[in-house]
Amino acid sequence: MTDMNVADWHSDLELIVDAARQAGKVALGYFRKDPEVWWKSGHSPVSAADYAANELLERLLRTPRPDYGWLSEETDDDSDRLTRDTVFVVDPIDGTRAFIAGKDTWCVSVAVVHHGKPVAAALVAPAYDEEFTALPTGAAMKNGKPLAVSSSRADKIRLAASEDVIAKLPGSLKSRVDRIAHVPSLAYRLAMVADGRIDGTLVKPHSHDWDLAAADLILERAGGMLVGLDGKRLVYNRRQVSHPELCAAGNLLLPHLLEPLNLSDRG
Repeated sequence: MTDMNVADWHSDLELIVDAARQAGKVALGYFRKDPEVWWKSGHSPVSAADYAANELLERLLRTPRPDYGWLSEETDDDSDRLTRDTVFVVDPIDGTRAFIAGKDTWCVSVAVVHHGKPVAAALVAPAYDEEFTALPTGAAMKNGKPLAVSSSRADKIRLAASEDVIAKLPGSLKSRVDRIAHVPSLAYRLAMVADGRIDGTLVKPHSHDWDLAAADLILERAGGMLVGLDGKRLVYNRRQVSHPELCAAGNLLLPHLLEPLNLSDRG
């Protein structure tokens, strides 16, 4: 990040927080009002609220930053983003299934990614009246107050993961897990790790940049990490935007989660 300084990212953070707030208000206008729903590839829902929020975000963000690339779940991918040093990575509604079902666990996720790393992050969860933000320096914030991950190490682990994932865990790890009920929004689930409500989460394959980029930086600045099962950090804005199995936890707990997962043997 030698070509830009923290002041630049502060300006971008102000921009994306304002845009995410406005997109959240647009989405709330459809919430619990039976919005029209379509199905992508036959299995992934998208609602009229997703499209409306996406349209607003694109206008509010790309107009003042025409040199930035664009990657959004609800916009056809354009390889032009690969030529840009800096891109917006957006999910207008992360947790669409929950949104359609009238459940509160959804959020607007917006990140600025520079040279493959998130440098400004905003998650806005309108139904909870919560906002999470982060920059590359300083603490992650929730509604203006600093966040910190749980100080838990390994005795009893509040872990968000599906039942089938828990069932496959090694016995040495499974015996310590207190499984948290399903959290529909992956971005919000990672924010829960960041603010210490849960200790960690295991993420199935095929999550995408737009699910992860903003929450990744928020978790990092709260004292945790999102990594592959090989322990490596994620790189964003590559040609392939989906990811393999992932693990997120506070920095103290993370090695205790990764070690028993038999990293190289898990498919």
